[in-house]
Amino acid sequence: MFQSFISCFSSNPPSRFIMSLSRTKRISSSNSVRSSSGSRRLSGFGPVQGGFSGISLSSSSLYAGTNGHHHGLGAPLAALSVNKSLLAPLNLEIDPNLSMSRAHEKEQIKSLNNRFATFIDKVRYLEQQNKMLETKLELLQGQGVSRSNVEPLFEAYMAGLRRQMDLVNNDKTKLDGELRNMQGLVEDYKHKYEDEINKRNNLENDFVILKKDVDSAYLVKADLEDKVGALTDEINFLRNAYEEELRELQASIKDTSVVVQMDNSRSLNMEQIVAEVKSQYEEIAARSREEAEAWYKSKFDQMSVQASQFGDELRIVKGEIAELNRLISRLQSEIEAVKAQRANLENQLAEAEERGELAVKEAKARIRDLEEALQRSKQDMARQLREYQDLMNLKLALDIEIATYRKLLEGEEDRWLWLFNSDTAESSPEYTSFQSNKNKLRGAYVQCFSSSTKSTNGYQSASSSPAPKLLIKTIETRDNSRYSIH
Repeated sequence: MFQSFISCFSSNPPSRFIMSLSRTKRISSSNSVRSSSGSRRLSGFGPVQGGFSGISLSSSSLYAGTNGHHHGLGAPLAALSVNKSLLAPLNLEIDPNLSMSRAHEKEQIKSLNNRFATFIDKVRYLEQQNKMLETKLELLQGQGVSRSNVEPLFEAYMAGLRRQMDLVNNDKTKLDGELRNMQGLVEDYKHKYEDEINKRNNLENDFVILKKDVDSAYLVKADLEDKVGALTDEINFLRNAYEEELRELQASIKDTSVVVQMDNSRSLNMEQIVAEVKSQYEEIAARSREEAEAWYKSKFDQMSVQASQFGDELRIVKGEIAELNRLISRLQSEIEAVKAQRANLENQLAEAEERGELAVKEAKARIRDLEEALQRSKQDMARQLREYQDLMNLKLALDIEIATYRKLLEGEEDRWLWLFNSDTAESSPEYTSFQSNKNKLRGAYVQCFSSSTKSTNGYQSASSSPAPKLLIKTIETRDNSRYSIH
């Protein structure tokens, strides 16, 4: 900002010029000489072109002599009119307070020089800070422009998440429908399975009853077989006994001679009687044997028929039981498959819900982070704008202080010029050096303050905030000169 001002004084520091002013001879004349020099007029500096338009100077040092003629700061150097009566020797004497005032002014100039050097360093530092803040502002403005594209990207990301959520919800609805259908099928298979279990239990009960009947029939058959065997043994025993008795009777008949006295009137035929008894006995035995064999055969046939019938029924029941077992195993395998499918669908549904919730949480966290970053950026930009405004205010105050120092230097220059005798000062080499240094300083001030004003106008046009109000400062110097800065 103040680089042009600093570069102007880098080649010709103001301290050298101020010290050269301190080395200039000062001559004070008597009161009569001061009063008689009213016709002499000295011109000061003209107004600095390109300086602050809001600065006005009002001082008694700008009035030369007692004739009341006022020379503005913009008036050129006028030609000196020499009065011949003033060429007479003057009664000059050295002011005893001159050395004291000169030392005091020298110390004051040194302090002003130090303050001016400190001020220049401070201006350089503030210029560096201003450049740094300008760079930060440009970066933040660039970031602000780049961040403006975040919102559509974020909206696109949110739209993608919403589409994914809709797809997940549709899949969830479809899976819920499939789950309800599978639950209905499971319930149907469950009812069928329960019905088949009931049928199986009934058939098992019937099988147990039939098994009891078969066992009882087998026991009856075994009992009858035992009875048949016993009867057969008894028949064989009776047959053997009969044959043995018959043999004994025959033997006894052969060996025994019987003398029977019979009535001659009637003779007995024993052989016929024995044959009749034998035939009767054989007939009874045959009839008994036939009855026993018929009863045994009928019972055996009946038991065989019942056994075959029970065997057929048992085979049918066993086939039905095997078929029911196969159906039960198939239903159980289907139920296990349905349960596994249901568990898989539930796991997929839970995973989809977790993914959806996680995506929503990530999106919300991303939104919060972006909002916090945006808020921080706004706060940083507002803070840097405030700092920039403060620096602009400080810069304006420093410009005012520079202008004040400039006016003070001009006032001191005019005051010192009044101390010189016009004839002696104009002919002295110190006056010539003073005039050359004055012209150099004046040109430097014109160039520096014109560039400073351009920089200030550029910053004020770039800033969106209104320019701050200037304070009014009135400075009174030793020669009762007053400078008002608006």
